[in-house]
Amino acid sequence: MRKIPPLNSVRAFEAVARHQSFSAAANELSVTVAAVSHQVRQLEDGLGQKLLERGRAVSLTPAGKAIYPLLRDGFDQIAQAFALLAGPTQGDSIEVSTTRAFAERWLMPRLTKFNAIYPNVVVSIHASEKVIDLRSATADLAIRYGPVEADVRGPVLFEDRYIAVADKSICPDDRSPRIDDFRNRSLLAFKWKNQSLNVPSWSAWLAQAQQAGAGDMRTSWYSEETLALHAAKQGLGPLLCSTVLVDDELRSGQMRRVEGPSLAGFTYHLVESPRSASQHNLLLFRKWLLSEAKLFRESTLNEAGA
Repeated sequence: MRKIPPLNSVRAFEAVARHQSFSAAANELSVTVAAVSHQVRQLEDGLGQKLLERGRAVSLTPAGKAIYPLLRDGFDQIAQAFALLAGPTQGDSIEVSTTRAFAERWLMPRLTKFNAIYPNVVVSIHASEKVIDLRSATADLAIRYGPVEADVRGPVLFEDRYIAVADKSICPDDRSPRIDDFRNRSLLAFKWKNQSLNVPSWSAWLAQAQQAGAGDMRTSWYSEETLALHAAKQGLGPLLCSTVLVDDELRSGQMRRVEGPSLAGFTYHLVESPRSASQHNLLLFRKWLLSEAKLFRESTLNEAGA
């Protein structure tokens, strides 16, 4: 016979630990904050151990850290079991979370292909630079950009590099553009939201390019990556950007690569909601997305080898 504490208390603790907030847990469980606090206290008293540190912020004690991942995964599996009974339905909506630039320049141009194959599946896009918790948010799948964390539950779509590009309207017609061609213009750059990343920069690019005197060029800053990309398309100056995001323009010749190095970027990778394994339409979208990523990787490899 299993020895299990009252499930309401266990569920309350799991919700507080996941949200790191009593009020958010109470909102999810449709009870009062006082009720959630009482249920967690009841669980702690029954176990004889403190699970949460209460203060200006909620944090887990060593005992809480030990049991929380197991409880989280257990509730995820319970949710999957009941989702299997529901089965797929026509018109089910899938919500995908990703960055604004990736949504606009890579994902959305390809969604017409998915819609043509699966016209009854509705795909919604949540574009933000903020990383969301898929267990507490409405999004079903996230396409994240950055280093792959150890606990990521999903595959890598592809990696990128950072190169300098410029609109063809400001490039010389008879040769490849060089950074010296843009001394009368500003270098375009955008502010990264994640300050912890060791991001590619113009200073690193110029240092590797070994362009004499290029370091004194002006830089025009944009608050959003998409704004910097639009500025580059308008011919306002060269931009150091992801090869993934300018692939279409480079292929069409609308933008041209400026002679110089390519800097290491990061990965675009999937982070999947625990419920994704039991949602038929989400599995269809995942399979399609991985197929598109494979085609993209193969096309870029072929282009590099041409």
